[in-house]
Amino acid sequence: MDYGESLEKAAVREAKEETSLDIELLEQLHTYSDPGRDPRFHTITTVYIARARGRPRAQDDAKNIGVFTIEDRPHPLAFDHEKILEDYLRKKRGKSGIR
Repeated sequence: MDYGESLEKAAVREAKEETSLDIELLEQLHTYSDPGRDPRFHTITTVYIARARGRPRAQDDAKNIGVFTIEDRPHPLAFDHEKILEDYLRKKRGKSGIR
């Protein structure tokens, strides 16, 4: 996020820079701020549910890119991204209780 930039604008910009996709934000899922979520340093991540247009291509500092189903996603996912994905799936199924 750049100084003076909203989270929403940063999410749209970063998606374009990293994946070449144009996205439309639908809603905010959650903000993750546990100090131990990234062993390198304390990071805060706000996750949005979005709709994408375009063909994904690795850009900027993204080394590789892929589109995966829930069943064929890479394992393990980095940091707490498995938890974030579980939270999204729980919400999609209509269950609350993001932990």
